[in-house]
Amino acid sequence: MIMAYTGVALMVGLAGLGSCIGLSYCGKAAIGGMKKDPSKMGQFIGLSALPSSQGLYGFVGWFFSRSLITPEMSTQVAVAILLCGLLLGAVGLGSAIKQGQILANGIAATADGHNVFAISMVEAVFPELYAILALLVSLLTFMTF
Repeated sequence: MIMAYTGVALMVGLAGLGSCIGLSYCGKAAIGGMKKDPSKMGQFIGLSALPSSQGLYGFVGWFFSRSLITPEMSTQVAVAILLCGLLLGAVGLGSAIKQGQILANGIAATADGHNVFAISMVEAVFPELYAILALLVSLLTFMTF
């Protein structure tokens, strides 16, 4: 069970940490943008919220793995949860940070008067895609047990 709970800690902890870091990049950029152009607050908030999803994916991973964690679980299940936790946590960490950096640049450019809100949203989808794929791989793995 220790391996499985380590996997849960990795999936929730690392993905959540990535969201915190990505959100902080966006938050700092939004505050700077508000100094330049307060009328774009809605756009800044919209862009700022996107890196939060990776932390939610870690929680979803835990939700689907929790029924597999029992005192009678096999070593194979425990290792699968550990490795999926590492996968989901690491990809969530990296993608949320990179997504936050992309969005912070989009917020700064929007505040400078450039019309890049839509392209910033589109570019932010690309790192998100890999977090979604890591979540899907984890869920499909959990469903095999």
